[in-house]
Amino acid sequence: MSKATVDCHIRDLGLADKGKLRVEWAERAMPVVRMIRERFEKERPLEGQRLSACLHVTTETANLVTTLQAGGADVALCASNPLSTQDDVAAHLVRDHGIKVFSIRGEDHDTYYEHIKAALAHRPTITMDDGADLVGALHMIALERLDDLARPVRSWATGLSQEERAKLVKTVIGSTEETTTGVIRLRAMADDGVLQFPVIAVNDSQTKHLFDNRYGTGQSTLDGILRATNVLLAGTRFVVAGYGMCGRGVATRARGAGARVIVTEVEALKALEAVMDGFEVMPMAEAAKIGDIFVTVTGDTSVIDEEHFRLMKDGAIVANSGHFNVEIDLERLAEIADGTPRTVREFVEEYVVDGRRIFVLGEGRLINLAAAEGHPADVMDMSFANQALAAEHLVREGDKLEVAVHRTPEPIDREIARLKLETMEIAVDRLTAEQQKYLASWDLGT
Repeated sequence: MSKATVDCHIRDLGLADKGKLRVEWAERAMPVVRMIRERFEKERPLEGQRLSACLHVTTETANLVTTLQAGGADVALCASNPLSTQDDVAAHLVRDHGIKVFSIRGEDHDTYYEHIKAALAHRPTITMDDGADLVGALHMIALERLDDLARPVRSWATGLSQEERAKLVKTVIGSTEETTTGVIRLRAMADDGVLQFPVIAVNDSQTKHLFDNRYGTGQSTLDGILRATNVLLAGTRFVVAGYGMCGRGVATRARGAGARVIVTEVEALKALEAVMDGFEVMPMAEAAKIGDIFVTVTGDTSVIDEEHFRLMKDGAIVANSGHFNVEIDLERLAEIADGTPRTVREFVEEYVVDGRRIFVLGEGRLINLAAAEGHPADVMDMSFANQALAAEHLVREGDKLEVAVHRTPEPIDREIARLKLETMEIAVDRLTAEQQKYLASWDLGT
């Protein structure tokens, strides 16, 4: 492991040259973030803020955090998933930008939480999450629920005085959240009355979830499956668990590759929508008998469990594209498997259940980041534009916001869409004065 003069914990500083080139490649497809960075350099809207981000450490994230730094923020970055870090990117951020990065691809449980601890020790005034791990840990500390924390964070928090622990949360003016799973956790915190500061659910902005979740997840999930397995998708029975925006993207892209797509759902409205979109819909217990490839994108736990494993045919491939590795019950799979699983390819583990082989991809973690490079930079351009502008909004308006989970303000959403079209050299029509008057009136045309 390399240790630079900047406070960090990364794999190898010598990877920085490779990371620099890859970050530059991503930047060419992120013109909106680039425009925001240019403005931030002039206006410095984040001056004096300590920002801790728990995000996937990728080339696209690098362009976000350098934009935040350009805006004046003192940034600390840790990974939001043990398998999503690109070590060369981490090295580039440390060496060339002096950003405090605590992230190593393949880090174990304790190291993952050592890195969460390091981000908390930055004592942020703004946090930025992808899955709410950082915010969750902050609140556990503030609520004195230290026994519920992972050992490295608990050990650190125990060494703080009660006053210091309370101050950690009081210092935070607000947070942003990138993904559906994190928003679900944060809304549960708000419902339980324990949320301590306002959070902007970047995931819920139109320019994020309509594009990142659908097109980004759709393409990158298939990319991860193909890199891990090199299977032919055409003609397979491809089972998608969950028909939210991410599930729609995966199902649509799989159908485009020639797969026969089956959707499983628990919500009648989403199931009906999947049917109307032309997909087969059935319970997982039925799909398990006939599926060739399974992808979970629900944000819930044990979506594929023992019942389903025992029904799967020989050679079934199981992957997850939801945030946490709980959607596939891997603990139970290991318990019912015949013998010890073996690694048959990189990112592919073979379990034998009742004499039939089941192949689990990427340890059940986000397959698009475990085996591939995550979403294309073109779509993350909008997602991370939301993150940067949401952080700016928190600095300006955070003290006026109710302690709740908020959507990205609509004017920011519209501005990002406008900028994206502008960078694509696409123009749209404008309403005439007559059209505006007509839409604002109730008594015209009657």
